[in-house]
Amino acid sequence: MKNLVAVAVVAALASLAATTVRAQTLRWASQGDPQTMDPHSQNESMTNMMNGQVYERLTRRDRQLNIVPGLATEWQQTGPLTWRFKLRPNVKFHDGAPFTADDVVYSINRGKEPTSQVNVYANAVGTPVAIDPLTVEFRLDKVNPIFLQHLDALWILDKEWSEKHKVTKPLDFKNKEESYASFNTNGTGPYVLASRAPGIKTVYKRNTAWWDKHTGNVQEIVYSQIANDATRLAALVSGEIDFVLDPAPRDIARLRSVSGVKVIDGPENRIVFIGMDQHRDELLYGNVKGKNPFKDVRVRKALYHAIDIETMKTKLMNGQSFPTGGITPSSLASYNDPQIEGRLPYDVEKGKALMAEAGYPNGFEVTLDCPNNRYINDEEICITLASMWARLNVKVKVNGMPRATYFPKLEKNDTSMYMLGWGGAVTDAETTITPVLRNYGDKGVGLYNYGRVKNDKFDAIAAQSSVEADPAKRKDLVIAALREYTQQAHLLPLHRQVIPWAARTNVEAVHRADNWLEVAWVVVK
Repeated sequence: MKNLVAVAVVAALASLAATTVRAQTLRWASQGDPQTMDPHSQNESMTNMMNGQVYERLTRRDRQLNIVPGLATEWQQTGPLTWRFKLRPNVKFHDGAPFTADDVVYSINRGKEPTSQVNVYANAVGTPVAIDPLTVEFRLDKVNPIFLQHLDALWILDKEWSEKHKVTKPLDFKNKEESYASFNTNGTGPYVLASRAPGIKTVYKRNTAWWDKHTGNVQEIVYSQIANDATRLAALVSGEIDFVLDPAPRDIARLRSVSGVKVIDGPENRIVFIGMDQHRDELLYGNVKGKNPFKDVRVRKALYHAIDIETMKTKLMNGQSFPTGGITPSSLASYNDPQIEGRLPYDVEKGKALMAEAGYPNGFEVTLDCPNNRYINDEEICITLASMWARLNVKVKVNGMPRATYFPKLEKNDTSMYMLGWGGAVTDAETTITPVLRNYGDKGVGLYNYGRVKNDKFDAIAAQSSVEADPAKRKDLVIAALREYTQQAHLLPLHRQVIPWAARTNVEAVHRADNWLEVAWVVVK
């Protein structure tokens, strides 16, 4: 009898242990997959978020997106062109190597490489110098009014690990380069990469030697890419997974009434827009020979007037969007200026008149490149726009593709028209103006200007705003620059996203406006 009781107790304890382990495993999914484990190669939010479970920065964001100490404990601006940081002592990389100032200097310089998509930010923070093992000074050649915002985009790697595995330069993702850093990591963060199977499953284990304290209870992260909306949702409802980052807007109302599931709502700091090639004399993917219709502001404004944004909001986005004429992730970046934030009115007849005036009464043909697993309803939005522009006799072929194919295509400027979203934790205009809007140049300026828009008047004002220390003068410059850009309709703004997350009711997660799931804060009850 005692043996039977003992067996029963052991079995019960084993069952409880198994339940506990499972309860502390967060199984989650999204439609896309991180592009690479190299944290400097691709500046894409999903990739950054996944790498952000492993790698850390000198600063980090709290739940309200304020910049707070990370791998640095304190800092001060010691002069107009110098910043000094005290580093956190006794921090170890996942392989046990100590974190020092040399790793900071190495990482910032690695981020400046041409193959890095964060080089515009790395160049903006100046030259890092190791003063001693736990002190770093940044020496700038010009004033940077948002120095900390730029620094907060730069991940810290282990110098010796990088040299050992020959990954001292970020991999060239657009040309399909792979390296040891494609599938392996060595950070200081709360989780350690355990396994990586791109497009299938990525697993992380808790870093028990992390310098900070986990406020959540997740011991293991199991991420799966589930491209199909219905399949992803079914996995959540059945309990196969615990969390979905991107439920389809059309399913939100139904999800709110599903037992065992909850919706976690919040706006995202992200603008979604359509870009156009305004550089080539003839479009790569169009039927007009000898000229480029997108170089004509009348054509760009005609397409803008033909967008029925309110119908798109109600019918396609199910109310989960904020239409805007702004071209920055947050209206705070434009100081809520009505001339910038206001849209051109929906007016198809006005659009037709502009097309005729520009010499295209019968329209033209063009291909619109579009991701199908990056933004909410991305390909559906492109298809909807194509139907709207058909009213102007513009025949749009939608070329949808996964993000892993899409972004390298854009990086090669192999496009005539494209969708892009831009956002993150920063609400200031600078991190949109310089990398996305300015004339293409060196050191990351205009790196994401995939239409190669060239507006010298805008560019001169924008360049001034980037180095203006006086807040009032800088405000005037930013507003003037953005007004010039929007008046020329260089981009066709659509909306700022609303991001609903979906989770099992036993999952507690903090919804941040940068659409960032910080797993160290997650509690699985």
